[in-house]
Amino acid sequence: MRFRVLAAAALLVAGCAHGGGGHVPPVTETREHGEEGLASYYSREFHGSRTASGERYDHEALTAAHRTLPFGTRVRVTNLDNGRSVIVTITDRGPHRKGRIIDVSGAAARRLEMTHEGTVRVRVEVVDER
Repeated sequence: MRFRVLAAAALLVAGCAHGGGGHVPPVTETREHGEEGLASYYSREFHGSRTASGERYDHEALTAAHRTLPFGTRVRVTNLDNGRSVIVTITDRGPHRKGRIIDVSGAAARRLEMTHEGTVRVRVEVVDER
């Protein structure tokens, strides 16, 4: 239930903040206490940097950044264009770009086959919340 409230708040804020610039795809809630929207991935240049959780970012680990989910939460991220999915652990805060709902690690991006596009529409579903 807490995630639904947060998702609804994110929708409200996103709707109010959009002032008519470029098109920002909407964030939508799914039946499985998840959300749909744009995902991006971390550049290799961040490898070894500290994340908001205090861990060091590992480009080859299956991790991600989310604005509100608790650190340690495991989520399934599904690429809506090709159906590929991966389970990642939330270790950081972000993404910090408008219109994006999750940043995944390089390894997760490869599994989702999104490295060529850079951003893709995804569904994010909580598998195990800490």
